[in-house]
Amino acid sequence: MLGRCPMCGRGPLYKGFLELETSCSACHTDLSRPGSAEDPFAFIVLIVGMIVVGAALVVEIRYQWPVWLHLLVWLPLSLAMCLALLRPMRGLLVAIQLRHRPHEVDSV
Repeated sequence: MLGRCPMCGRGPLYKGFLELETSCSACHTDLSRPGSAEDPFAFIVLIVGMIVVGAALVVEIRYQWPVWLHLLVWLPLSLAMCLALLRPMRGLLVAIQLRHRPHEVDSV
């Protein structure tokens, strides 16, 4: 989740914002095989959706904000939370796939 190689913890996991390195510079683990490019998006949408919708409902019941204020607060917050969770969640899923399902990684 810190953006390091899941096998050794020293080499970088990412080249850019979401692009994985082809191999670890420290332990030379092949990082191009895990096929979890789209997997974290489903988890992120569910996590952020529960938090934002729950908070919006509480705020609506308690304070009765106008619709424009809800949009002004919750849309940027949702976007920021989704972007903040992308790298850690993808790293977590790559690590899980490399450590616990090597037979599926080999077949990709």
